[in-house]
Amino acid sequence: GSEAVGISGYDAVSYFVGDGTPTEGSKEHRVRYNGVEYHFATAENAATFQAEPAKYAPQYGGHCAWAASKGKLAPGDAKLAKVVDGKLYLNFNETVQKDWLSDIPGYIEKADQEFPKISPDARFDDA
Repeated sequence: GSEAVGISGYDAVSYFVGDGTPTEGSKEHRVRYNGVEYHFATAENAATFQAEPAKYAPQYGGHCAWAASKGKLAPGDAKLAKVVDGKLYLNFNETVQKDWLSDIPGYIEKADQEFPKISPDARFDDA
């Protein structure tokens, strides 16, 4: 079956190292976590992720953090990402990210409450 590939195939660890520029991962270095396959640029990054996946995996299963705060699911864009307090958050598009950046703590607090209640079928398109 076609596995869901997390963060559009970008290396989750790359957001946390160096200057935080997202790097595309490779199928050669893949790790499965919570039903999602993550790709990594290097074996070293894959091993780092495998040791502590919860630390590096994006919040809300890689869904948009802004949408999650509204009780909706929208895909997160690998290039619209931000590490806040050691956690990786993705946003759906630049407009949404701008709004999200205006009150990150508020949106995270709401999303942390809303996300567990969202049905896997609740797609952003239905909103």
